[in-house]
Amino acid sequence: MNIKIESLDTIDGAAIEFIRRMGDRTVFAFRGGMGAGKTTFIKAICENLGVEDVINSPTFAIVNEYRSDSAELIYHFDFYRINKIEEVYDFGYEDYFYSGSLCFIEWPELIEELLPNDTVNVSISILPDGSRNVDIA
Repeated sequence: MNIKIESLDTIDGAAIEFIRRMGDRTVFAFRGGMGAGKTTFIKAICENLGVEDVINSPTFAIVNEYRSDSAELIYHFDFYRINKIEEVYDFGYEDYFYSGSLCFIEWPELIEELLPNDTVNVSISILPDGSRNVDIA
């Protein structure tokens, strides 16, 4: 499945389409290079799920917790600064990944072996015109 983000002006529509396609899946691994738009897209998804908190990348905290307008828990991870897999064990990743709550993960490549089998891979790539292609597998 593909979703195209033409610009920041159309990101909400892309986020709504993404939400429509999520189904009952809960763990989403967002892949893409630095500057691809992972955090920006996750922010748009969370806002369209009714999160009213300030949404930013949990680069230093590793995980941020939000609540949707229906009180659903949403966990937003950024593993960019993980130096060794033991750090992920130390904060109890299983409690998050297997909680049934939504988990949006940036830089999943660094913890690949810990991802649940049913993780949805979301690849964001920058097209030559500056738009983004979101591939959901």
